[in-house]
Amino acid sequence: MKNLYTNFYQNLFLGGRLFFGLGLSVILFLLSFFFSWMGDVPLFFFWALLLLLLIDLVLLYRTKNGVFARRNAPERLSNGDENDLGIYVENFYPFAINLGLIDETPFQFQKRDLWFKTSLKSREHKMINYQLRPTKRGEYEFGDILAYVQSPIKLISRRYTFEQAEVLPVYPSFLQMQQYELLAVSNRLTEIGVKKIRRIGHSMEFEQIKNYVPGDDYRTINWKATARKGDTMVNAFTDEKSQQVFCIIDKSRAMKMPFEGLSLLDYAINATLALLNVAMLKEDRAGLITVSEKIGAVVPADRRSGHLHKLLQVLHKEKTRYLETNMEALYGTVRGAIKQRSLLIFFTNFESLAAMERQLPFLRKIARLHLLLVVFFKNTELEKITREPANDVEDIYIKTIAEKFLYEKKLIVKELNRFGIQSILCDPKDLTVTAINKYLDIKARQQI
Repeated sequence: MKNLYTNFYQNLFLGGRLFFGLGLSVILFLLSFFFSWMGDVPLFFFWALLLLLLIDLVLLYRTKNGVFARRNAPERLSNGDENDLGIYVENFYPFAINLGLIDETPFQFQKRDLWFKTSLKSREHKMINYQLRPTKRGEYEFGDILAYVQSPIKLISRRYTFEQAEVLPVYPSFLQMQQYELLAVSNRLTEIGVKKIRRIGHSMEFEQIKNYVPGDDYRTINWKATARKGDTMVNAFTDEKSQQVFCIIDKSRAMKMPFEGLSLLDYAINATLALLNVAMLKEDRAGLITVSEKIGAVVPADRRSGHLHKLLQVLHKEKTRYLETNMEALYGTVRGAIKQRSLLIFFTNFESLAAMERQLPFLRKIARLHLLLVVFFKNTELEKITREPANDVEDIYIKTIAEKFLYEKKLIVKELNRFGIQSILCDPKDLTVTAINKYLDIKARQQI
């Protein structure tokens, strides 16, 4: 019985209308002292308010389970993307209700205003949809769903608590990966900014002999087949397959820098997942290496069923470390683990020319064995500073230093190119499209 009364009081909330009515009742009682003609009007008003309150209590509490709510969430969330979630609600009261909902989202989102208001007729149900954008990989713990119900009188609210506690893992951006996968399969990558690369020559992997159509390279005419068929026939070639593509991810402190909520490491992981998936769709073999002060994960190149899931699980567990990158260990791993010439895409970050020069000897050694592509990031905050007007000497000094660092980034690109190392300098938000562009360019030019 004690628990019954405790639950009753804990779940009972007084509404704004009730406080307004009580305030109006107090004013009427005060006025009755000065205006005798008011008589018993304040008393009638007060008892009418109490009667409405009693009716409201009966309406809300005569049904044990007046509403039902359930969270509809995916099995996992995609990092850096807007994930769709929903709350299913149903009204079992014999009258229409006003409903307020609170979903106890994980603390990582810091959402303190996630309040949904709706109205439901008797026996009606609705789905309330909303979106969440996680910015860190890991496990996110959701809590209960709280439903605050009001009858048409709206003097009080009754709270229902639905135990919906669950833990959802946040994986690298598989939504982005699926988007690129669909477009790659349908050869529509140009719709999202991936360039169509003009082929230089053709690969040596023969596909078929087909009829000549205007636009075909006349150098591919098969004269023997033409003589036999009596019609012009050409040799059709396709991209070379089963080439190895390795993504190397730097997990050192240089990759901790945030951009729009996500760290550079998360941008690199999301781009790696999308790029390796496209490479596997192009029938190349995809591999992965992570490195910081020591070697992390090493996933051999493969394209068999289940390999993408293996890459996803490995990338999900990677975290930033706070020491310098051990390039000597990386060179030893590349030398020992990768036996044939491959495309190596190294996601890292250089903030100064001196930082690049410390790693340059090992980058040159790796470039002698494989086709090395170094990907690093523009500092968008410094770019914002350079675009702002300078109002005093201090602003001029800050802008000058910012422009110096941005110029050093361009010098890094030139220095890498001088030693035959290809590089990409891009905004974090454009990383995935830029990396896939470069991969397709390298495939088209048959540089591997």
